[in-house]
Amino acid sequence: MEKLPETMAEVLVPWYEANARDLPWRRDPTPYRVWVSEIMLQQTRIEAARGYFERFMAALPTLADLAAAPEEAVLKLWEGLGYYSRARNLRRAAILVTERYGGALPADVKALRSLPGVGEYTAGAVASIAFGLPEPAVDGNVLRICARLTCCADSIGERKVKDAFREALRRQYPAGGKCGEFTSALMELGETVCLPGTPDCEACPLADRCAAHRAGRETDWPVMPYKAPRRVQRRTVFLLERNGRIALVRRPDKGLLAGLWEFPNVEGALTRSQALRQAAAWGCAPEEAAPCGQAVHIFTHLEWHMTGWYIKCAAAPDRFVWTDSAQRAEGYPVPSAFRAYKALMK
Repeated sequence: MEKLPETMAEVLVPWYEANARDLPWRRDPTPYRVWVSEIMLQQTRIEAARGYFERFMAALPTLADLAAAPEEAVLKLWEGLGYYSRARNLRRAAILVTERYGGALPADVKALRSLPGVGEYTAGAVASIAFGLPEPAVDGNVLRICARLTCCADSIGERKVKDAFREALRRQYPAGGKCGEFTSALMELGETVCLPGTPDCEACPLADRCAAHRAGRETDWPVMPYKAPRRVQRRTVFLLERNGRIALVRRPDKGLLAGLWEFPNVEGALTRSQALRQAAAWGCAPEEAAPCGQAVHIFTHLEWHMTGWYIKCAAAPDRFVWTDSAQRAEGYPVPSAFRAYKALMK
């Protein structure tokens, strides 16, 4: 494996300043805004996060606002982004920052790492972009860049590889400023030029320093870790309706989609008669049933393959919360796993 080319910052920082995309969190990179954006961007595409970030900042413009907000309100702002533990940890961390650090995020990597939901990458991003510290933010994009620059033969999923590239990058940070620009430049390069499939080497400012490019084998790197296939789980989703109101139920406080609201559902792909029996067992006194489509939702390690049934009910048991459209829009965060069935409610 070759070493990272020296003086990367001298090339990447000017390239970034000339080519950076206009993203809302870059316009005013305060520690709070950088932190919220980095948490949102975990497992989320930039274009999907953009609108959520702007709405979140409009509703909770300061860390104090986030710390004071009810959890349900934060989850509602997060609705549709997925990985809801991120939102819970964000609020928990804001409360801790208020208690421990006087309401201001600490300009220290170890202190940032102590906050709920803040890992090495997020701590490095906030430290460098918001506070100008020479701290790398090493994610899959940055690992891909480094693996191609050096023709790294080891899997980028290995801890030793991540640690080695993190330390090598730390030595690349420019003295006297521009640390945030260097971190952002690496992010920008991985998101727009050094792409997972076919990289745009003609647009890359590091092409002449890239070992993979010199060898004409850019797509041979990075070496990826083994990824086990996702488990498939079949579920039946119930749109139970009583006098124009739809039943929702809260998920358990731990586990997948913890504490969020959902349409009642059970394991298996139920037939019409089975669905009616299940609704009767819940005490809904079902009167009629109609299919309301199939849907698939993909989690990191799991796929839900869903069958939907609309069932008109003569009873509204209190095991469920029976909601109208305004209540669902304002107060009950239903995860995007049920997007197909939420759309039918409109």
